[in-house]
Amino acid sequence: MEIGQASKTAFGVAIRRAAHQIVDRPPVLDDPIAVRMVGSVYPRKMERAQHKVARDFRAFMAARSRYVEDQLAEAVAQGVTQYVILGAGLDTFAYRNPFPGLRVFEVDFPATQEWKRAKLAEASIDEPESLTFVPLDLEHHTLAEDLAGAGFDSRIPAYFGWLGVIPYLPLTAFRATLATIGALPSGSAVGFDYALAPETLTPQGRTAFEALSKRVAAAGEPFQLFFTPDAMEAELRQAGFRRFEQADSQQLNERYFKDRADGLKLSAVGLGMLVTAWV
Repeated sequence: MEIGQASKTAFGVAIRRAAHQIVDRPPVLDDPIAVRMVGSVYPRKMERAQHKVARDFRAFMAARSRYVEDQLAEAVAQGVTQYVILGAGLDTFAYRNPFPGLRVFEVDFPATQEWKRAKLAEASIDEPESLTFVPLDLEHHTLAEDLAGAGFDSRIPAYFGWLGVIPYLPLTAFRATLATIGALPSGSAVGFDYALAPETLTPQGRTAFEALSKRVAAAGEPFQLFFTPDAMEAELRQAGFRRFEQADSQQLNERYFKDRADGLKLSAVGLGMLVTAWV
């Protein structure tokens, strides 16, 4: 990644979140900041993201962010005051944070953070006092040390959001990060998505996976890591998590897309799962 340039996949996610605000009513994820950040600057990309063929990706990007933010709200209700966004990309939660006592730590590549902060400034979006940027490469640095240096308190519980990252990591980096979170005090939790192992997909799912895999590889960010639900359960137990839930497309449709007049929902292809795990 070059200095000053954002992750291309993170940018694509932001475009889809912004398009969701414009096209899909009501939005599953209410995120007007996404439109301000990217919507008016890239009209061609926005137009493509609003097309019917892009609906499934829009729906998934919206649903996974809504899922993690719903779980965060429950954690805050239980007294959690620290939220760490791993691989934050162009995530906008910190700029619409409804919880006055919640500190937010955005962890990402330095280059992506530089680019994001420039886009925030261009859009006149203020960086709130409750936000701390933590520049970090999860493949080559220690999460615990860098968080501590940024003011994160490992003696009290925290919630971690980890979206759109795991498929791009080597297994060692995934396990190291999971172990760091699993070692935190009881009441801590992490919400994330992961890609299903290609060999477990239906023929339709395998075709969709191969097309997506080619696109992200061409962007210089190839997929590396996949799991089955059973394998993920084993990873979570090994890392010290006491309980967890996994949600597939059908469960997410029931939770977020039921009885919509526009028919927006996740397709049956089911490339990924969402997880929450509690320490």
